Order: sequence, then C-alpha cells, then structure tokens
Amino acid sequence: MTTYSEQDKIAIAVDCIIFGFDGEKLKILLIKRGFEPEKDKWSLMGGFVKAGESLDQAAKNILTTLTGLDGVYLEQLHAFGDPFRDPVERTVSVVYFALIDINNYKQQLSDRYHAEWFPLKDKPKLIFDHDEMVETAKNSIRNKAAHNPLLFELLPKKFTIPQLQSLYEDIYDIQIDNRNFIRKLTAAGLLIKLSEKDKSNSKKGAFYFKLDKKRYKTNFPNFLSFIPAPSS
Repeated sequence: MTTYSEQDKIAIAVDCIIFGFDGEKLKILLIKRGFEPEKDKWSLMGGFVKAGESLDQAAKNILTTLTGLDGVYLEQLHAFGDPFRDPVERTVSVVYFALIDINNYKQQLSDRYHAEWFPLKDKPKLIFDHDEMVETAKNSIRNKAAHNPLLFELLPKKFTIPQLQSLYEDIYDIQIDNRNFIRKLTAAGLLIKLSEKDKSNSKKGAFYFKLDKKRYKTNFPNFLSFIPAPSS
C-alpha cells in the first residue's frame, strides 16, 4: 500500500458562519467553545473532519450537532491555513457560510452549546482567526449582493422600507439617506406597495411591500447604483 509517509500530518477542520435576519437586524450565530484552548469563549461552529466525511458532509454534521439547525444551504467560502492559527497543532480550516431567515429556524435551534444570535455590529470578539473569517464572509456577501437581489431573499414575503434599509446598512456598514433610498427604490420599480401597514413602531405605521419578481432581474442594477462598490 502506497503512503505519503514523509509528509507532515495536518488536521483539517470546518467552521460555519451563519448570518440571519430577524426582520430588524442582521445577526450572526455563535456558540461558546466547549474545550481548551479558549474554552467558554465565543466561537463559530467548528470541528474536525472525520476520516469518512467529505468537507460538505462535515460542515452539515457539525452545524446540526452544535446548533440543531438542519437543512441549511452552506456555501464553501475560503480555506484558512496560517501555520499558527491554532495554538495546539497545525490545522487548516475550510469555512462555509449561509444566509437564513431567523424566523424560519426558531424551532430548530438548540441551546445545548449555548448557541446565540448576536447583532452583527455588536458581536463579541471571537477565538483564533474567526473574526477574519467573518469579515471575509461579509465581503463575499457584498459582492454577491452587488450582482443579484440576494438580500431580498432574507426578507419576509411582505416587508417595510425600514426593514430593507436596515438590512443593507448592516451588510455594507453604512448609513443610508432615507429619502434617497426610497427614491431609488421607486425609480427602480422593484417593489409592489400593499394596502396593509405595519403599526408596531408607530400609530401612523409603515406600508408593507413585496418584491416584483417579474421586474427585479432587469431593474435591479438601477437600484444598486447608490450602494458602495464592494471590496475587492
């Protein structure tokens, strides 16, 4: 049997980044690490790839085991392989990420490992190079959102303009002028105004809208014209 006996043995891990939108804020799912080093500190959902697993299988299994989430579409993002990223031994981590509507997964979330949602802007400092992983994932989302209506998929079927604006502000780390935002949306013709109002935040209320799926493919670039160019 042929072996690579002269080659160094390196551990392979996967880490999962789960972004979620609850209708108000973009959030990130974190757990408290259950073992040393960095025990009880906030971490992404991660673990080692077993001998009989593919990377995709390992990511799905680890996410379900640590959070209870099942059926989440995970996209492979990037490999992180700094020789000193893990103080115990040389470990290469392959990172996966997902965007979900938090409200669709409330019943699945387990508290076994203290899985908790944090507003992305207010997340705690993470272990190892996990903060770098999150920034890389954010940049990937910005690039994707600049070419298709990806973020609209996080919204409920009917949503308000403030909800949509909050989502874009959290993704791009910017403050958007409300009147300019509404003007661009109106000009793009992406939305259909409904007769219902959300009165949870004021007596006057805010009208609900839904995405005009027939028009967004052709009109979406017009809407993006005032969003900052994503980082390269």
